[in-house]
Formats: sequence, structure tokens, C-alpha cells
Amino acid sequence: MSDVRGNRPERLPLHDGWTLRPLPGPQVPPEVDGRVVTATVPGCVHTDLLAAELIPDPYLDDNETALAWIGRTDWVYETTFDRPDGDHQRLDLVCAGLDTVATITLNGVEVGRTENMYRAYRFDLTSLLRAEDNNLVVRFDSAYRYAEAQRDRLGDRPNAYPEPFQFIRKMACNFGWDWGPTLVTAGIWQEIGLHGWSTARLARVRPLVTVEDGTGRVELHVEVERATDVPVTVHAEVAGVTTEATIPAGERSAVLTVSVDEPELWWPRGHGGQPRYDLTVTLRGPGGATLDDWHRRVGFRSVRLDTTPDTQGAPFTLHVNDLPIFVRGVNWIPDDVFPHRVSRDRLAHRFDQAEAANVNLLRVWGGGRYESDDFYDLADERGLLVQQDFLFACAAYPEEEPLRTEVAAEAAEQVTRLAGHPSLVLWTGNNENIWGWHDWDWQQPLAGRTWGHGYYLDLLPRIVAELDPTCPYWPGSPYSGREDVHPNDPAYGTTHIWNVWNTDDYTKYREHLPRFVAEFGYQAPPAYATLRRALSDEPLAHDSPGMAHHQKATDGDLKLRRGLDAHLPAPRDFDDWHYLTQLNQARAIQLGVEHFRSHRGYCMGTIVWQLNDCWPVTSWAAVDGDGRRKPLWYALRRAYADRLLTVQPRDGGLALVAVNDGGRPWRASTTVTRLTLAGDPRAKTTLELEVPAYATVTVPLSTELTRPDEVREESLVADAGTDRALWFFAEDRDIRWPTASFDAVVEEVDGTQRVRVTARTVLRDLTIYPDRLDPSAEVDEALVTLLPGESTTFVVRSSAPLDATALTRRPVLRCVNDLEGRGPC
Repeated sequence: MSDVRGNRPERLPLHDGWTLRPLPGPQVPPEVDGRVVTATVPGCVHTDLLAAELIPDPYLDDNETALAWIGRTDWVYETTFDRPDGDHQRLDLVCAGLDTVATITLNGVEVGRTENMYRAYRFDLTSLLRAEDNNLVVRFDSAYRYAEAQRDRLGDRPNAYPEPFQFIRKMACNFGWDWGPTLVTAGIWQEIGLHGWSTARLARVRPLVTVEDGTGRVELHVEVERATDVPVTVHAEVAGVTTEATIPAGERSAVLTVSVDEPELWWPRGHGGQPRYDLTVTLRGPGGATLDDWHRRVGFRSVRLDTTPDTQGAPFTLHVNDLPIFVRGVNWIPDDVFPHRVSRDRLAHRFDQAEAANVNLLRVWGGGRYESDDFYDLADERGLLVQQDFLFACAAYPEEEPLRTEVAAEAAEQVTRLAGHPSLVLWTGNNENIWGWHDWDWQQPLAGRTWGHGYYLDLLPRIVAELDPTCPYWPGSPYSGREDVHPNDPAYGTTHIWNVWNTDDYTKYREHLPRFVAEFGYQAPPAYATLRRALSDEPLAHDSPGMAHHQKATDGDLKLRRGLDAHLPAPRDFDDWHYLTQLNQARAIQLGVEHFRSHRGYCMGTIVWQLNDCWPVTSWAAVDGDGRRKPLWYALRRAYADRLLTVQPRDGGLALVAVNDGGRPWRASTTVTRLTLAGDPRAKTTLELEVPAYATVTVPLSTELTRPDEVREESLVADAGTDRALWFFAEDRDIRWPTASFDAVVEEVDGTQRVRVTARTVLRDLTIYPDRLDPSAEVDEALVTLLPGESTTFVVRSSAPLDATALTRRPVLRCVNDLEGRGPC
């Protein structure tokens, strides 16, 4: 007779009482050797040692270098617990994430081994548990030792950095990147606990959500694990509609379909609302008792990727609910080297920053992690689209065992976990690996060895097609869509542009005309307060020891200087250098985005590298490692606005381009004026713009407007009410700027300080840096160009009122024409 028990499942977190110790080795410092410290779970070795004051903060100065031994050491986590009450047939240990090469033992008996950071694991402990004082040990072997052993066994393969990251299924950027530190972690990085259950449990629930002809459809693929071989019933409900199916004894799966008439559609932000419906799945035993349940909020939307060849190549256009979406995206990296520190609140704040910058898509880059449930829930809630890379980046990856089996299991688990999230609109096979095979001199050293081709063009697309056919898959970023066309051909598919920054000036963006640009970026240092927290350099200089250590890009400082030399006056000191490099980053990306958006229709997306940082560093980010917005963020907000007015070179002259990414027509009377720096008009015209929804209008400008009498003393201004576009006929370094002159008034209003600046002369890219006075201070606007007689008001928020005089003087208040001591800025 079957043992059928109706007691409800029980989940007991095992997050308390853990200790951590190193296993002996010559690399372990004496002050750490033999020490047992309290461990935080979820967590990692670095943060536990930091909390125990056994290591310095790895984010400060060059402390990272002295901590390399941690990644080459074996570590032991240990705790004790009592067996939970209840008559459960099964008691499982459930590990949501172990980083990475782990051996788990209970009461001296090995229960399992792992070697993949991206997989969850479950181990049956039922027969090993005693009533009290169960001893649970998780030993983590050195990730370096594992990866190097695989490398030696399988043969080395090329990659972008001299580290073995492609030989272990672990966050690649742990091993260092051109924006990140080398901090090779270990630990119980996600939740761990006991699951007590009887009769059966829900092993996997995979919702496939579609909508067609006004009918929403949820196709639920349910798998169960059994402790007793009896019939069980699966009940599903969404939007008040229910269905159920019985899984007979001896079977382990069922498919249920729920149809919802005329559901409200889920839309990307800016195109409509984000209604979601509660989807509940309940597993019941023969007597009707609840055995297990599962819950998700789903949204009804359709998504497809249009790559149909045309006369110019092949487009790359996302359609959501049959509407072509111009992607205004940013690349997303792990928000912390130690991902357990990234809370839902921190993610929500970062999403606030992305939304406020008019971003509509986050690309989760392939050298980090599959993002968290909180990340995807927030994206669903906010209407932020997500492109999730499979985790392969900048390297030739072996396809032999045991890595192939790990990759297949990892991919299947993650596609299943994320199915049903309306925000997820694209899976991508890798970051730059197909491009690398073609262009990065890999083929000779590979000598015919595997490099990942079979993953990107066979294994991964099969898994996505089988497990989530509602979501498109693309083999790589960049990728042309065809093996007979170069993977970074701008006329086909997706493109990365890195000659700008690496070798070329940012004005060369205008020579690129991609169908979709998935990476392009330009560097700048983080906020001043971030540098001051992270570095002890006295004085700070662009090449002082701490600054040099927190610049990870090859020849990064030289590339920054090359960019300054091409456009801006020479910096006199560090304050000038800091302002000018941040300004140059903002201008570079704004120029690129506006150029690409001006070709809307042919080009259907830009994904800027990058939104965020994982530590304090000079990088391509718009938001630095301490969460502070760089001037780039403000420029991106402008360039990604629904309505964009921009002056662009066209056919040997200049044109005014109006881009409308909104759902309503845009009608605007626009005045275009060529005027001197003193504000005197030289030529003027009025244009009546009528821009349909989701369209672009280009108006060539007359030579009277576009041919200045003196290139160094004139500019072009296009005004359409709240929208403005500027064009200067010379580089700032060559312009005959007047001495900056202005009036400034500071008022306290509702807990803020409002700094009103009225220009007596032109003020180019006026910016306030209040964090120089208070690290908590923020300002609402930056990079404001004022013509003579114009005013603007900056709103400053801080923990306490700031010195009003300091707020209106250098180095807090800056503009381009305050260089070389000119003007009161």
C-alpha cells in the first residue's frame, strides 16, 4: 500500500550559524591561517574576511593585488542544525547557488559535488539526518586550480585576458576585466535551506505565455518529483480562469493550457502599460491536500525578431505586440563583484536611473551572471526589456566534457527559470566570441580545437527552441545572422563599434551606419566623491598610483588624453582633467546615439556600453561604482528622449533631424539661427516640423545657415520649444570663447538648494559637482549650454545645506570657457 501523506511542504532556511576557515597552504597569510570566522550566508569568502577585519577593503587603493591568494585557497563553510519537526517523506538540501567547486558533506558523509556557479542543486538528506546537531560542511576548492587543471587537460585556448576563466562555469569577470578587479570568489552565494515534502513536489514549472488575435494563452509544462507513486493533480489559475490535469501514477509530467479572452497587453516602457496577471500552480494529492505550489506574475505580449534580408543587408528589429521598437539600450554588468550584496532595493534604484535616462532595454552581458529573480520581476514591473546573454565572453570555450554537460544543464535550467517573464525578449549565445574567432588571431593557436561554435549555433538554439519558443535567440553579439557574412558586418544583424575609443576619434561614429549597434562606449573617471572614498592618493592626479590601478583598460589614460587633445583645451590640473574627461565621454556617446537615431528605420537600436560599474573605476559607465551619475548619464537622458532634435552632417552640408519615438505625431515650430558667441544673429529661419509617430524627418539646412563667417566664433541653434539642438563649427580648443561671466543665486526651497545661473556670456556645458562638497549631494541636471541672457536652475539635494559660495565657484561649478583661469566658474 502506498504511503500517502498530506502534510504541507516546509522550507527552512539554513542561513545562520555558519563559520568559515581556510584549508592550510603556503599562500595563506599567517594572520588568516587557522582562523575560524563567522560567515554570512548568502555571502562569500572576501566579504566574510572583510567583516572579520582580516583583509582590507578590496575596492580601495591597490588592495585587490594583495588578496590574490584568496582565489587560490580552499575554504570550508560549516554549520550545525537540528532536524525539523514534521513527518516528511523527504528532506532535501536545496542550494540555489554555490560558487563554484564544492563538496557537500552531512555528518561526515559526502552527499554531492558541484562545479557550476549558475546551477541550483538539490540533495536528499532524509536517511542521513539525526534529531539534533547535524553537521553540514561545504568545502570550496580553488576555482583557479580547477580551471587550470581543465586547461591543462583540454589544451589552452585564446582569450582576451591572461586568466583561465573559460575553463570553469563561473562569473568570468571575477578573473578581472578592462573595468573590473581580479577577485576570484568562493562561497554560498545564494540561498540554502531544507525542503521537507511528501508524496510529490513541483520539480519544474515552465510557462509559455503568448497572445494572438485577442486571446492570451498560458501553456504550462509541469514536471513533478515523487516520493510516492500515486495520482496527483495539478491545478492552474490565471486571470480568474482555471484548469487542472491529473498526473497518473507512474508518470511525472503534464501540460495544461489556460486561455484568457482579451487580456490587457504588456508593453515596453514608453509604449503602454505593464499589466501583469497572477499565475498560480498548485499540486494536490489524492485526498485534495496541497502538496506544493508555485507563483509567478505574467504579462501577455508577443515578441519577434525581424532579420528578413533586404536590398541593403539584413535588419535587426524587435517587434513587441507587432510594433517595431527602436531599442534605446544600455549594457548591464554585475552591479557588484560580490553579487550577494546586490539587494532588490539596490536594483530598484539602478532601474530608476535607467528609466530616468529614457532607457528601454538592458542587455545582461555574457561575462557576468544570469540575472536574479528580483531583476526580472523589476524589469517586468517597469517595462524594461531585457536581452540576456548566455554566459560566454571574449574567449574560445572548450566544448568537451565535463564542460559541455554543465553548459547544457545550466542553459536548460536558466531558460526554464526565466520563461514567462514578459521583459525577456532575446537570448544571445555569447559576447564577441564568434567575432573573436574571425578577427582576433584565434584560429592558428586553436589548431582545430573546439572554441564554442557548437554551443552558439547548435546546442543553445536547440535548448531555447525546445524550452521557450516564445523568445527569440541570436547566436552572438555581434553577429550578422549568416556564417558566410562577417559577424561584425554593420549591414547585417548586430554590430559592436570599438575602433572608436581604441584607435579612432569619436567623430568617426558618423562613418558607421549599422542596422543595430549592440556595443559602443567611451571612458571617463567616476565622480570625485567616489575617487576620494576609494583612493588615498595625495594629491590626486590622472596618473597617481591609485588612479592608475583603477584604470584597467589597456593604454586607457593615453586614450583619454588623445580624446581630450582632439577636442578640448589642455587641462591645467586634476580638476580640469576630471571635468574635461567626463565631458568628453558624455559628448562622445551623445554624438553616437544622435547619429544612430537620426537613421531610425535603417538602424533600429543602440545599446551603450555601459550603464553601471561593479567597483570604483575609470570606465565606460554612466553610473559609477558608488551609484553616482556621471555627466554621461545626463547626456544619455537627452539623447534617448522620446523626441530628439539634432543637427547632423548630410550630403556635404547640415540637416536638422527630428526623431519621434512616441506614439503621437510631433508638430513643432522650430527656429534655426546662426549666431555669434555674443548672441548676435547672422541668419535665421523657421521650420514647421510634422513628425509622425515612430518616425524621423530630415530637413536640409540652407547654406546661409550652415556657412559661418567665422568658424571659431559662431554656432547654430535650433529651438523647438522645450527641444533644442546645437552645432558648433569648430572644436572647443579652437573656439574663441569669451571669458565666462554670469550671475548666480542660491536659494533653499523645500529641503533643496536651487542654484539659478544667468549667463552674461555664452556658458558651454555648465555643470555643478555638489559631491565635491558633500558625498551625498546630487544635482538634477548637467552639461547645460546657456546663450547670453539665458538662465537655468540646478536643483541640489544633499544631507545638509552646502556652502552657497562654493556651489557657484570652481571646481564645483564648471564650464568649458573657464579653462586657463578665465571667468569666475
